[in-house]
Amino acid sequence: MKNISEAMAKAFAQIEGAVKGKTNPAFRSKYADLAAVVDAIKPALAEHGLFFRQITHPADHGVCIETVIHHASGESLACGPLFVPASKQDAQGFGSAMTYARRYSLMAAFGVPAEDDDGNSAVASKPAAKPAERASEQEAALILDSLREAAVDGLEALQARFKAIPNSPTKTAVWTQHQASLKAAAEKVPA
Repeated sequence: MKNISEAMAKAFAQIEGAVKGKTNPAFRSKYADLAAVVDAIKPALAEHGLFFRQITHPADHGVCIETVIHHASGESLACGPLFVPASKQDAQGFGSAMTYARRYSLMAAFGVPAEDDDGNSAVASKPAAKPAERASEQEAALILDSLREAAVDGLEALQARFKAIPNSPTKTAVWTQHQASLKAAAEKVPA
């Protein structure tokens, strides 16, 4: 491990932060993508006879990546697996998790300073709702609860409650989305 350790020590001294060249539109923040991280480390690695490869390990519901650092002498250093859950169990979800895992595994292996990131897509985070969106969601929940409460008293009660609620886009959206289930529940009530 003498050769790889010496080369890594020299390379670490030359590695700086990755350029934040990508913008995450959901959070309106900049972050360094995988290509920027590779660009930040590649010159120092090449100068000191180092290279890396990233291998995958089996993982349920996500991806598991391990960065292995190699030296021209034949020495290598495995940096340990990094698991990232997939936000969706489809190609897009796994692809996003894979990119995220590769980027963060490299950043950890080579000490690349972490800056703003787009990790929210890999872990299914979403930006905080704006006050108007929260108010609309609360209004929708109240309308739906009120209609469900009325539905247990039958179809006439449901219709009366619906008419009593002031007209709004939220009322229309709730009714459009839940009309069938509300009516089905109301029709099950004995007359």
